[in-house]
Amino acid sequence: MGYPKPLLKLGDQTFIAHLSSMMLRVVPRLVVVLGAWADRIRPAIPLDSRIRIVENQYWADGQLSSLKTGLVSLDSATEAALVHLADHPMVLASTFEALIREYELRKVSILIARAEGRRGHPLVFGASIFRELMDASDAVGAKQVVNLDPGRVAYLDVDARGIGLDLDTPADLAAVGLTVPSEKKD
Repeated sequence: MGYPKPLLKLGDQTFIAHLSSMMLRVVPRLVVVLGAWADRIRPAIPLDSRIRIVENQYWADGQLSSLKTGLVSLDSATEAALVHLADHPMVLASTFEALIREYELRKVSILIARAEGRRGHPLVFGASIFRELMDASDAVGAKQVVNLDPGRVAYLDVDARGIGLDLDTPADLAAVGLTVPSEKKD
């Protein structure tokens, strides 16, 4: 992207501020894991006592290293983790709410949002999966844990294209009417 994705804008809010607001509607605490551009992103995170900011020193190892950093920071009594990525900003609050509600009803090991037969983000990992995620190879990612046993994975079908809308490039942004700011600092 050439620019910190959490600082991209959806309307007048940064992705990180928007997603924090959406997620805090349904979770009691939010862990924000920072990696690249941590010093630039940190000031954009809303000031809220329910948000804990942790920094992944190994962010270049891939997304799973950030998930592991977040999991390590959780209270030992944590029952599950709602996981979401900053470059999927168009997920609706109702999707987060539905996923949490479904997890509370079913208490499955892994619950993934799905739209039109395609899985996406967010997802919920039950605490029973945390150790496997911690032991998984950063090079392969969380998919290896998710795909290991399809019997422990449940899906919540939602009517929301935002779950699969991964905004990784300027072209992805343009396709949804957004742009990268003209100023690109590293």
